[in-house]
Amino acid sequence: MENLPNCPECSSAYTYEDRGMMICPECGHEWSPTEATPETEAVIKDANGNVLADGDNVTVIKDLKVKGASGAIKQGTKVKGIRLVMDAADGHNIDCKVDGFGAMKLKSEFVKKN
Repeated sequence: MENLPNCPECSSAYTYEDRGMMICPECGHEWSPTEATPETEAVIKDANGNVLADGDNVTVIKDLKVKGASGAIKQGTKVKGIRLVMDAADGHNIDCKVDGFGAMKLKSEFVKKN
């Protein structure tokens, strides 16, 4: 069996070749195997447009209701050592631990970099 590249859009391994084009059956993306695919890294930015990285410290910019908790994460809460999640389907692209709440997922639009 041939060793075909994964889809550059959805990273599916089920790609196939048809008439000189590579096709992904999962997302429908078509591309030429000879065309250079630029390796672009997804950039996650905070509410002010600053680029975030793993291990950064951030501050929450508005009160956030927490489902299943009696209280909310208050504005000004500092979060240390965040971990970025690139392919979050639900839009929560930061994994972190918030004091008093435990492990949480946050959206980058509700934090600012310290």
